[in-house]
Amino acid sequence: MAMSNSNTKIIDSHLHVWASPQEAKDKYPYVPGQEPSLRGNFDFLLDCMGEAGVDGALIVQPINHKFDHSYVTSVLKKHPSKFVGCCLANPAEDGSGIQQLEHLILTDGYRAVRFNPYLWPSGQQMTNEIGKAIFSKAGELGVPVGFMCMKGLNLHISEIENLCTEFPKTPVLLDHLAFCKPPTNDEEAKVFSELLRLSRFPQVYVKFSALFRVSRSSFPYEDLSPLLAQVVSSFGADHVMWGSDFPFVVEECGYKEAKEAVSLIANQVPLSSSDLEWIMGKTAMQLFHGQWVAS
Repeated sequence: MAMSNSNTKIIDSHLHVWASPQEAKDKYPYVPGQEPSLRGNFDFLLDCMGEAGVDGALIVQPINHKFDHSYVTSVLKKHPSKFVGCCLANPAEDGSGIQQLEHLILTDGYRAVRFNPYLWPSGQQMTNEIGKAIFSKAGELGVPVGFMCMKGLNLHISEIENLCTEFPKTPVLLDHLAFCKPPTNDEEAKVFSELLRLSRFPQVYVKFSALFRVSRSSFPYEDLSPLLAQVVSSFGADHVMWGSDFPFVVEECGYKEAKEAVSLIANQVPLSSSDLEWIMGKTAMQLFHGQWVAS
């Protein structure tokens, strides 16, 4: 995709890496029961990004290593101008996750944190005392909180609204269009309109990512064009960012194709080339304070 501004890099706002089976055996073990079935090691990612012409990425800590961040940290330390890390919030009831977050951000160089509501203790919400403390601390440290609403935005929207209202300084990322698919009934249309209404909080950003998870059709996922049009119209292109969801995307449509799909969808909308630049890199570069500019 031709870029009119040579300073604008293409940034993937959502991907994962995990140890190869050999690396897991030698140094970076998987969490028991979370052994990956896909290849997701760092060298494979570099090959895919190189082929696709993607300049940088936000690496989201994978569940395969859960709260052991050492594999992702090793990648961030080796390639600080290419990658930014998003750690995984540990909502343990003893509050140890707050110190872990500070350490990962201040010492290991992470620049975002992911809230996975399904890791909260049973019956607890992300707005519990620990959740609020971590969310507030993220704001103090100037890092965004990403929300994974895998089982439906409707289950988590009130928690997200409450946290945004109480802590307006904490930027928020909604992974994968907040898992909203093109609506097929009134209930789904209502949830999608609630996603759009989150644009009343200036701190909220939407990841147009893992398109294969939210589309009801196959590549190039053109049924998402009306959704993208509405998200851009509500939030502004400078609050929307593309993400691949590597390595899961590789066996869906391919990594390079995941990037190309956005241009095809954008042409349907149609979006301006300036809007597309924001979505493909400028939003992430601005949110993460020019992390990729010098590389």
